[in-house]
Amino acid sequence: MFENIDIAKYAQQALEWFNTSVWTFNTLYQSFIIIGAFVIGNLIYRVIRPKILASIEKKNYPATIRRVSTNLVRQIYPLLTLGMIFISSNIAGSEIFKLNIGLSIGVMKVLLAWIVIRVAFQFISNSAVRNFFALMTWIIAALSILGWLNSTMTTLDSIAFTIGDFRLSALAVVKSLFLLFVLLYLAIFFSSFAERKIFQVKSLTRSSQVLLAKVIRVMLIVFALLIGITSAGIDLSLFAVFGGAIGLGIGFGLQKGISNLFSGMMLLLDKSIQPGDVIELENGTFGWVNQMAARYTEIVTRDNKSFLIPNEEFITQRVVNWSHGNSLIRLQVNFGVHYKSDPHQVIGLACETAAHADPRICKTPEPICHLTEFGDSSLNFSLRFWIKDAEAGITNIKGAVMLALWDMLKENNIEIPYPHREVYVHEVK
Repeated sequence: MFENIDIAKYAQQALEWFNTSVWTFNTLYQSFIIIGAFVIGNLIYRVIRPKILASIEKKNYPATIRRVSTNLVRQIYPLLTLGMIFISSNIAGSEIFKLNIGLSIGVMKVLLAWIVIRVAFQFISNSAVRNFFALMTWIIAALSILGWLNSTMTTLDSIAFTIGDFRLSALAVVKSLFLLFVLLYLAIFFSSFAERKIFQVKSLTRSSQVLLAKVIRVMLIVFALLIGITSAGIDLSLFAVFGGAIGLGIGFGLQKGISNLFSGMMLLLDKSIQPGDVIELENGTFGWVNQMAARYTEIVTRDNKSFLIPNEEFITQRVVNWSHGNSLIRLQVNFGVHYKSDPHQVIGLACETAAHADPRICKTPEPICHLTEFGDSSLNFSLRFWIKDAEAGITNIKGAVMLALWDMLKENNIEIPYPHREVYVHEVK
């Protein structure tokens, strides 16, 4: 398993290095110079930093320039420290003192590398990703500058374990993790870039744009994962049987999730439901399709509630899509009048009233009214009219028509009857 590591040997080498390289006069006075430079640079930075930040806030810079400027202000501290070390080292290495300044030169190179790397990575907007890349790049640069890169790589490579012909070292793990992080970031970056470009293509439908963007994102992420894993020297064929068993278990555990994922892809392919459609579910939920995600579809109702409906429900249940095909929608309002009323007059007045009840009602096709039933207490009518903007609401337009009908019936002395019953009382002899 783990290879033999001579700990005593490494400890002895470390002690010898400390005595010959650290515990010396040259190292001590240069350490004093370096520590003093950091302290003085920190004091100056604390004084000037608030003034510089306040000056940036007063400027009407765009958000990106303001963010970059604020980040660059943080580099004033290492820059001041670098200047202090440079001045002190030149004095110590001058013809007067003639002291060794090798350590100071190394620290100046490391500080300069840090400043350059931090400035170079400002194009990354995500602070966590930016800090990770900058730190890892600086560690590699610092080890290379100090001449420790090869020895560090050799030490990490010696820490390993073997299983048969397979060998996994700490160096391979570090490399693969760093490469995996880089590849995942690049995959997400390029997928976001491709998504923006796809959404600018007017010839594609919205559903096709969403589907294509999702496919590209998944493919890039999977490709990045495969490269990152194989870069560690892991042969994926070794895990074929084990991965198949795990995949079977995961398949049962994520059955609903996978079902929702493929249901969402089917909805995007057949275009039965698309972002922006007005839909109504069996449970009475009515609203707009705001977003179609991998697992769910977000429905925003008239009262601004967001319902996250699993994609599978749109496949297995009945869904009324008010926007599918033609946006022209017919609505119906039922009402009744007294038997002494003229039904011909009521039909004409109802059609005219509906036509002018609200600007949203279409003039073509015209509203139409039918006598539908001779009820127990009234003549029952059905008034039908058309609209094209169901997303603006259904209940409100029906309410407007019913109020207009009420006013029309009042003006023309047409009564709306109440149900009545006749009760006969028989005497019992």
